[in-house]
Amino acid sequence: MKLVNYCIKGKEESRIGCVLDNYVLDVQHAYRQLLSSHEKKGIIANLEKYLPSDASHFFAIGSSAIERAYEAVQYNLEKEEGENRIPLDDVRLKTPIEKPSKIICVGKNYANHVEEMKGEMPEYPVIFAKYNNALIGPEDVIEKPAFTSELDYEVELAVVIGKKASKVLKDDALNYVAGYAIANDTTARDLQKRTPQWLQGKTLDRSTPIGPWIVTTEELKDPSNLSIRSFVNGEERQSANTNQLIFDVPFLIQFISRLITLYPGDIIMTGTPDGVGFAREPAQFLHDGDVVKVEIEAIGQMENKIRE
Repeated sequence: MKLVNYCIKGKEESRIGCVLDNYVLDVQHAYRQLLSSHEKKGIIANLEKYLPSDASHFFAIGSSAIERAYEAVQYNLEKEEGENRIPLDDVRLKTPIEKPSKIICVGKNYANHVEEMKGEMPEYPVIFAKYNNALIGPEDVIEKPAFTSELDYEVELAVVIGKKASKVLKDDALNYVAGYAIANDTTARDLQKRTPQWLQGKTLDRSTPIGPWIVTTEELKDPSNLSIRSFVNGEERQSANTNQLIFDVPFLIQFISRLITLYPGDIIMTGTPDGVGFAREPAQFLHDGDVVKVEIEAIGQMENKIRE
């Protein structure tokens, strides 16, 4: 499934949906329809408990909510039409999870990127935090503050956790994943590098698009061999494959869950490959009006404009 956080254009209410071809299926409405067909009135009366309409609450429940959503989608696909289907052109896609409890980012996780940044190969994953204030959706503009002149792009695979994970073994780690999305870890290099800690350059307001949806694990089972690319104004800047990760997704889940208990809806951003603007000669940073497109095989692509 391709799960989205959507709203009807012109309205503010956000709801969990599933993209199917050229329309969005409202997942909660579809689940209510499924329950009605089985006369499960008790669950219908407590629908928000089992399958919330709010995307953040939905992903906070985790795997059980995703399983119910899958049942609802499959049931709806058997019907030729339905009032729960909304044309994609009529909706706006928002940040898939607007308020995750944690956003954990990984730096220096592609060898070629470490080399282009003139860094040392890490012995352990380099992790840092990002906060909800930074998150925007796949159709939003990236806001560039006037106080940075070195705004950079970083395409990354984002991993969404599906159930509570503590001291997880690597061989079992993918069973704790709800799905995958694309992230652009937009970075103010001048702010990032003025202190040893990276945080101030990494979590600026409305700077980090995630989307365009979360592809669940029944559709994307293995994240270890995916093409990953970025473009600025149509020019390819980054091109790599997730098989080049120094620390792969299972290892990251094992490593992080030994330090920090992960909960459903938490996001891990796995690092960016080489080709960032800072490392080009001369350096090529983002400016007002630039368009950044990021894409990952088996997930899709998203495009965001820079606004000063």
